[in-house]
Amino acid sequence: MKNLLHFIVRFHFTILFIVIEVFSLLLLVNYNNYQKTQFLNSSNFISGGIYEKIAAVTDYLSLSTSNEELNRENTRLNNLLAASFKMSVDSSYLYNDTLYQQQYIYRTAKIINNSVNKQLNYITLDKGEVQGIKPEMAVVTEKGVVGVVKSVSRNFSTVISLLNNRLRISAKIKKNNYFGSLSWDGKDYRRARLYEIPFHVPIQPGDTILTSGYSSIFPEGLLLGTVDEVQPSSGSNFHQIVVLLSNDFKSLSYVKVVGDLLKKEKLELEKGEEQ
Repeated sequence: MKNLLHFIVRFHFTILFIVIEVFSLLLLVNYNNYQKTQFLNSSNFISGGIYEKIAAVTDYLSLSTSNEELNRENTRLNNLLAASFKMSVDSSYLYNDTLYQQQYIYRTAKIINNSVNKQLNYITLDKGEVQGIKPEMAVVTEKGVVGVVKSVSRNFSTVISLLNNRLRISAKIKKNNYFGSLSWDGKDYRRARLYEIPFHVPIQPGDTILTSGYSSIFPEGLLLGTVDEVQPSSGSNFHQIVVLLSNDFKSLSYVKVVGDLLKKEKLELEKGEEQ
Protein backbone atom coordinates (compact mmCIF):
# COMPACT_ATOMS: atom_id res chain seq x y z
CA MET A 1 0.00 0.00 0.00
CA LYS A 2 2.86 2.33 0.89
CA ASN A 3 4.51 1.68 -2.47
CA LEU A 4 1.21 2.40 -4.29
CA LEU A 5 0.84 5.78 -2.53
CA HIS A 6 4.48 6.57 -3.29
CA PHE A 7 3.85 5.76 -6.97
CA ILE A 8 0.71 7.99 -7.10
CA VAL A 9 2.51 10.92 -5.44
CA ARG A 10 5.48 10.57 -7.78
CA PHE A 11 3.46 10.41 -10.99
CA HIS A 12 0.34 12.34 -9.99
CA PHE A 13 0.69 14.87 -12.82
CA THR A 14 0.91 12.09 -15.42
CA ILE A 15 -2.04 10.19 -13.92
CA LEU A 16 -4.12 13.39 -13.78
CA PHE A 17 -3.29 14.11 -17.43
CA ILE A 18 -4.40 10.63 -18.53
CA VAL A 19 -7.68 10.91 -16.56
CA ILE A 20 -8.47 14.29 -18.12
CA GLU A 21 -7.65 12.97 -21.62
CA VAL A 22 -9.94 9.98 -21.20
CA PHE A 23 -12.73 12.15 -19.84
CA SER A 24 -12.33 14.59 -22.73
CA LEU A 25 -12.48 11.75 -25.29
CA LEU A 26 -15.66 10.39 -23.67
CA LEU A 27 -17.29 13.83 -23.87
CA LEU A 28 -16.20 14.22 -27.49
CA VAL A 29 -17.57 10.84 -28.51
CA ASN A 30 -20.85 11.13 -26.59
CA TYR A 31 -21.81 14.61 -27.78
CA ASN A 32 -20.58 14.55 -31.39
CA ASN A 33 -22.31 12.20 -33.84
CA TYR A 34 -19.44 12.01 -36.33
CA GLN A 35 -16.82 11.13 -33.72
CA LYS A 36 -19.22 8.68 -32.11
CA THR A 37 -19.82 6.91 -35.44
CA GLN A 38 -16.10 6.71 -36.19
CA PHE A 39 -15.37 5.31 -32.73
CA LEU A 40 -18.04 2.62 -33.04
CA ASN A 41 -16.84 1.65 -36.51
CA SER A 42 -13.26 1.37 -35.28
CA SER A 43 -14.22 -0.71 -32.25
CA ASN A 44 -16.37 -3.01 -34.40
CA PHE A 45 -13.48 -3.45 -36.82
CA ILE A 46 -11.07 -4.38 -34.02
CA SER A 47 -13.49 -6.69 -32.20
CA GLY A 48 -14.55 -8.23 -35.51
CA GLY A 49 -10.96 -9.05 -36.33
CA ILE A 50 -10.48 -10.64 -32.91
CA TYR A 51 -13.65 -12.72 -33.26
CA GLU A 52 -12.60 -13.79 -36.76
CA LYS A 53 -9.29 -15.10 -35.44
CA ILE A 54 -11.04 -16.91 -32.59
CA ALA A 55 -13.52 -18.45 -35.06
CA ALA A 56 -10.68 -19.56 -37.32
CA VAL A 57 -8.94 -21.32 -34.42
CA THR A 58 -12.23 -22.92 -33.31
CA ASP A 59 -12.97 -24.12 -36.84
CA TYR A 60 -9.50 -25.64 -37.11
CA LEU A 61 -9.86 -27.48 -33.80
CA SER A 62 -13.28 -28.84 -34.87
CA LEU A 63 -12.10 -29.86 -38.35
CA SER A 64 -11.72 -33.51 -37.39
CA THR A 65 -15.30 -33.65 -36.08
CA SER A 66 -16.60 -31.92 -39.21
CA ASN A 67 -14.77 -34.40 -41.45
CA GLU A 68 -16.26 -37.33 -39.55
CA GLU A 69 -19.78 -35.87 -39.80
CA LEU A 70 -19.30 -35.24 -43.53
CA ASN A 71 -18.10 -38.79 -44.06
CA ARG A 72 -21.13 -40.17 -42.20
CA GLU A 73 -23.43 -38.10 -44.40
CA ASN A 74 -21.69 -39.35 -47.55
CA THR A 75 -22.12 -42.92 -46.32
CA ARG A 76 -25.83 -42.32 -45.75
CA LEU A 77 -26.19 -40.97 -49.27
CA ASN A 78 -24.24 -43.95 -50.69
CA ASN A 79 -26.80 -46.26 -49.12
CA LEU A 80 -29.52 -44.37 -51.02
CA LEU A 81 -27.80 -44.42 -54.43
CA ALA A 82 -29.33 -46.49 -57.22
CA ALA A 83 -25.99 -48.29 -57.54
CA SER A 84 -26.60 -49.84 -54.10
CA PHE A 85 -29.80 -51.45 -55.32
CA LYS A 86 -30.50 -54.25 -57.78
CA MET A 87 -33.46 -53.84 -60.07
CA SER A 88 -35.86 -56.75 -60.40
CA VAL A 89 -35.90 -58.02 -63.99
CA ASP A 90 -39.35 -59.56 -63.60
CA SER A 91 -41.70 -56.60 -63.33
CA SER A 92 -44.48 -58.87 -62.07
CA TYR A 93 -42.48 -59.68 -58.94
CA LEU A 94 -41.89 -56.89 -56.44
CA TYR A 95 -39.44 -57.42 -53.57
CA ASN A 96 -40.92 -55.72 -50.52
CA ASP A 97 -43.33 -53.85 -52.83
CA THR A 98 -40.56 -52.07 -54.74
CA LEU A 99 -38.76 -52.42 -58.05
CA TYR A 100 -35.45 -52.34 -56.24
CA GLN A 101 -33.78 -54.72 -53.83
CA GLN A 102 -30.90 -53.25 -51.86
CA GLN A 103 -27.71 -55.17 -52.55
CA TYR A 104 -24.93 -53.08 -50.98
CA ILE A 105 -24.76 -51.39 -47.60
CA TYR A 106 -22.06 -48.90 -46.62
CA ARG A 107 -20.55 -48.37 -43.17
CA THR A 108 -18.15 -45.58 -42.19
CA ALA A 109 -14.84 -46.36 -40.46
CA LYS A 110 -11.73 -44.44 -39.50
CA ILE A 111 -8.21 -45.63 -40.24
CA ILE A 112 -6.17 -45.89 -37.02
CA ASN A 113 -3.11 -47.62 -38.48
CA ASN A 114 -1.73 -47.82 -42.01
CA SER A 115 1.47 -48.86 -43.79
CA VAL A 116 2.67 -48.29 -47.36
CA ASN A 117 6.37 -49.21 -47.29
CA LYS A 118 6.18 -53.01 -46.97
CA GLN A 119 5.48 -55.79 -49.43
CA LEU A 120 2.45 -56.88 -47.37
CA ASN A 121 0.72 -53.72 -46.19
CA TYR A 122 -2.29 -53.72 -43.88
CA ILE A 123 -4.73 -51.13 -42.54
CA THR A 124 -6.49 -51.12 -39.15
CA LEU A 125 -10.01 -49.68 -38.76
CA ASP A 126 -11.84 -48.50 -35.64
CA LYS A 127 -14.91 -50.65 -36.41
CA GLY A 128 -15.42 -54.39 -35.95
CA GLU A 129 -17.95 -57.16 -35.51
CA VAL A 130 -20.17 -55.10 -33.21
CA GLN A 131 -20.53 -52.47 -35.94
CA GLY A 132 -21.41 -55.06 -38.60
CA ILE A 133 -17.96 -55.49 -40.18
CA LYS A 134 -17.16 -58.98 -41.51
CA PRO A 135 -14.20 -60.59 -43.30
CA GLU A 136 -14.09 -60.23 -47.10
CA MET A 137 -15.98 -56.95 -47.20
CA ALA A 138 -14.77 -54.32 -49.66
CA VAL A 139 -13.12 -51.15 -48.32
CA VAL A 140 -13.36 -48.02 -50.47
CA THR A 141 -13.29 -44.22 -50.47
CA GLU A 142 -14.97 -41.67 -52.70
CA LYS A 143 -11.87 -41.91 -54.92
CA GLY A 144 -11.86 -45.69 -55.30
CA VAL A 145 -10.77 -49.06 -53.92
CA VAL A 146 -8.68 -49.35 -50.73
CA GLY A 147 -8.65 -53.07 -49.92
CA VAL A 148 -10.48 -56.05 -48.41
CA VAL A 149 -11.35 -56.78 -44.77
CA LYS A 150 -9.16 -59.66 -43.55
CA SER A 151 -10.09 -60.26 -39.92
CA VAL A 152 -12.26 -58.64 -37.25
CA SER A 153 -12.48 -58.39 -33.48
CA ARG A 154 -15.41 -56.93 -31.57
CA ASN A 155 -14.46 -53.31 -32.20
CA PHE A 156 -11.59 -53.36 -34.71
CA SER A 157 -10.76 -54.86 -38.08
CA THR A 158 -7.70 -55.32 -40.28
CA VAL A 159 -7.72 -54.70 -44.01
CA ILE A 160 -5.52 -56.19 -46.73
CA SER A 161 -4.42 -53.02 -48.45
CA LEU A 162 -4.38 -52.71 -52.22
CA LEU A 163 -0.66 -52.14 -51.56
CA ASN A 164 -0.27 -55.83 -50.71
CA ASN A 165 1.17 -58.04 -53.44
CA ARG A 166 -1.00 -60.97 -52.31
CA LEU A 167 -4.20 -59.13 -53.25
CA ARG A 168 -5.47 -59.43 -56.82
CA ILE A 169 -8.58 -57.56 -57.94
CA SER A 170 -10.68 -58.33 -60.98
CA ALA A 171 -10.51 -55.17 -63.09
CA LYS A 172 -11.67 -53.96 -66.49
CA ILE A 173 -10.94 -51.19 -68.97
CA LYS A 174 -13.87 -48.81 -68.90
CA LYS A 175 -13.95 -47.99 -72.62
CA ASN A 176 -14.14 -51.57 -73.93
CA ASN A 177 -14.89 -53.80 -70.88
CA TYR A 178 -11.88 -56.09 -71.41
CA PHE A 179 -11.01 -57.51 -68.00
CA GLY A 180 -7.91 -58.78 -66.25
CA SER A 181 -6.48 -58.61 -62.75
CA LEU A 182 -4.86 -55.70 -60.95
CA SER A 183 -2.10 -56.23 -58.38
CA TRP A 184 0.60 -54.16 -56.68
CA ASP A 185 4.18 -55.04 -57.62
CA GLY A 186 5.68 -53.77 -54.34
CA LYS A 187 7.55 -50.81 -55.84
CA ASP A 188 5.72 -47.47 -56.07
CA TYR A 189 2.88 -46.90 -53.58
CA ARG A 190 1.03 -44.82 -56.20
CA ARG A 191 1.14 -47.45 -58.97
CA ALA A 192 0.00 -51.02 -59.60
CA ARG A 193 -0.07 -53.31 -62.65
CA LEU A 194 -2.93 -54.60 -64.76
CA TYR A 195 -2.37 -58.14 -66.04
CA GLU A 196 -3.99 -60.50 -68.56
CA ILE A 197 -5.07 -57.88 -71.11
CA PRO A 198 -4.43 -59.43 -74.58
CA PHE A 199 -2.00 -57.64 -76.83
CA HIS A 200 -4.62 -56.96 -79.52
CA VAL A 201 -6.83 -54.95 -77.11
CA PRO A 202 -6.47 -51.19 -77.70
CA ILE A 203 -5.32 -49.37 -74.57
CA GLN A 204 -3.47 -46.12 -73.97
CA PRO A 205 -2.40 -43.79 -71.12
CA GLY A 206 -5.34 -42.06 -69.50
CA ASP A 207 -7.79 -44.95 -69.92
CA THR A 208 -9.91 -45.55 -66.82
CA ILE A 209 -9.63 -48.85 -64.91
CA LEU A 210 -12.64 -50.04 -62.87
CA THR A 211 -13.63 -53.09 -60.84
CA SER A 212 -15.22 -55.67 -63.11
CA GLY A 213 -17.92 -56.85 -60.69
CA TYR A 214 -16.92 -60.48 -61.30
CA SER A 215 -15.76 -60.99 -57.71
CA SER A 216 -18.07 -61.51 -54.74
CA ILE A 217 -16.39 -58.64 -52.89
CA PHE A 218 -16.34 -55.46 -54.98
CA PRO A 219 -19.35 -53.90 -56.69
CA GLU A 220 -18.93 -53.26 -60.39
CA GLY A 221 -17.61 -49.91 -61.56
CA LEU A 222 -15.52 -48.79 -58.59
CA LEU A 223 -12.54 -46.68 -59.64
CA LEU A 224 -9.10 -48.29 -59.38
CA GLY A 225 -7.04 -45.78 -61.32
CA THR A 226 -5.97 -44.68 -64.79
CA VAL A 227 -3.44 -46.16 -67.21
CA ASP A 228 -0.12 -44.44 -66.61
CA GLU A 229 2.07 -46.37 -69.03
CA VAL A 230 1.83 -49.20 -71.55
CA GLN A 231 5.23 -50.87 -71.71
CA PRO A 232 6.63 -53.08 -74.51
CA SER A 233 5.29 -56.62 -74.25
CA SER A 234 8.72 -58.33 -74.48
CA GLY A 235 7.38 -61.16 -76.63
CA SER A 236 4.37 -61.79 -74.39
CA ASN A 237 0.81 -62.07 -75.69
CA PHE A 238 -0.33 -59.57 -73.04
CA HIS A 239 0.16 -55.87 -72.46
CA GLN A 240 2.46 -54.68 -69.66
CA ILE A 241 0.24 -52.00 -68.11
CA VAL A 242 1.13 -49.62 -65.27
CA VAL A 243 -1.89 -48.09 -63.49
CA LEU A 244 -1.79 -44.87 -61.47
CA LEU A 245 -3.96 -45.64 -58.43
CA SER A 246 -6.84 -43.28 -57.74
CA ASN A 247 -6.21 -43.28 -53.98
CA ASP A 248 -3.12 -41.78 -52.36
CA PHE A 249 -2.62 -44.29 -49.54
CA LYS A 250 -0.45 -41.89 -47.54
CA SER A 251 -3.33 -39.45 -47.08
CA LEU A 252 -6.18 -41.82 -46.22
CA SER A 253 -8.25 -41.02 -43.13
CA TYR A 254 -11.84 -42.27 -43.44
CA VAL A 255 -13.14 -45.18 -45.51
CA LYS A 256 -16.39 -46.98 -46.27
CA VAL A 257 -16.82 -50.71 -45.72
CA VAL A 258 -19.16 -52.23 -48.30
CA GLY A 259 -21.32 -55.23 -47.48
CA ASP A 260 -23.02 -57.29 -50.21
CA LEU A 261 -26.41 -58.41 -48.88
CA LEU A 262 -26.78 -60.95 -51.70
CA LYS A 263 -23.28 -62.39 -51.44
CA LYS A 264 -24.26 -65.56 -49.55
CA GLU A 265 -26.96 -66.43 -52.09
CA LYS A 266 -24.57 -65.92 -55.01
CA LEU A 267 -21.77 -68.03 -53.46
CA GLU A 268 -24.10 -70.87 -52.56
CA LEU A 269 -25.43 -70.97 -56.13
CA GLU A 270 -21.91 -70.98 -57.61
CA LYS A 271 -20.79 -73.65 -55.15
CA GLY A 272 -23.65 -75.86 -56.24
CA GLU A 273 -22.66 -75.50 -59.89
CA GLU A 274 -19.13 -76.66 -59.09
CA GLN A 275 -20.26 -79.92 -57.46
